[in-house]
Amino acid sequence: MVGLVLVSHSPKIAEGTADLVRQMAGEVEIATVGGDAEGGFGTDPEGIEAAIKGMEADEVLVFMDLGSAVLSAETVLEMLPEKDRARTTLVDAPFVEGAFAAGVSASAGSDAEECVEAAMEARTEPKLQDETS
Repeated sequence: MVGLVLVSHSPKIAEGTADLVRQMAGEVEIATVGGDAEGGFGTDPEGIEAAIKGMEADEVLVFMDLGSAVLSAETVLEMLPEKDRARTTLVDAPFVEGAFAAGVSASAGSDAEECVEAAMEARTEPKLQDETS
């Protein structure tokens, strides 16, 4: 089972993305970490750590929105106990589209590697059809 941790500078973006994934993917474990520890915009390394450690999923994929969210997640990953670090992957994919693709893939029973592949494909998936081809 694959779970998702969504790390955003904004609680609303993290929760909104989780809502989208839940509505389209169904049963997928998702934890959100939005904003800093005081509820403002920013990142919360302790929240990221707690979210990862609190996941029941066998494999955990962490999606980050912007720069310091990535730095915080990388720092947390380095500091995690080996059992949690071994089951956690930071995903370099678009936040909303990547989490959506990974969540749908996870709900279909894919493993973490397949979910990461789906998330990475979201980076190159065109949103508009090329009218010249």
